Amino acid sequence: MAGSYAAGGPGDPGTSYGDTSRPAGTPSYGDASLGEIVTHLTSDLGTLTRQELALAKAELQAEAKQAGKGAGMLGGAAFAGWMLALFLSLTAMWALGEVMHLAWAALIVAAVWGVVAAVLASRGRKELKNVNPTPEQTVETLKEDAQWLKTRKN
Repeated sequence: MAGSYAAGGPGDPGTSYGDTSRPAGTPSYGDASLGEIVTHLTSDLGTLTRQELALAKAELQAEAKQAGKGAGMLGGAAFAGWMLALFLSLTAMWALGEVMHLAWAALIVAAVWGVVAAVLASRGRKELKNVNPTPEQTVETLKEDAQWLKTRKN
């Protein structure tokens, strides 16, 4: 854990007072008073909490950016699809109207655009499903921190 220890002092992770039963990198408090130990632990816990929150924020920002891109693409596809449907529908409807009743031509064109809308919606859902809102790295480091705290109790 990153703390503000004086080099060689009671809280310096590299300082050993003969106790070799601790895991490597665990600070030795030697003759430190309970108040000093609590102060170090409180400081370490505050630092750890700030680091975990910063990590979670960074991960969630990246996921939100990806979700924003997916949503923007869906919005753009919807608008382009609307304009395309409008003009191509009119063109196709009038072209089909030359060989059949105009109402039947309009119904055929509408069915085609229904299929197009279904395909776009399916692709948009697939893109949004790829977004992972869980900050994986933060969860992993929290598990590591919990394990570290367990070793500190012993």
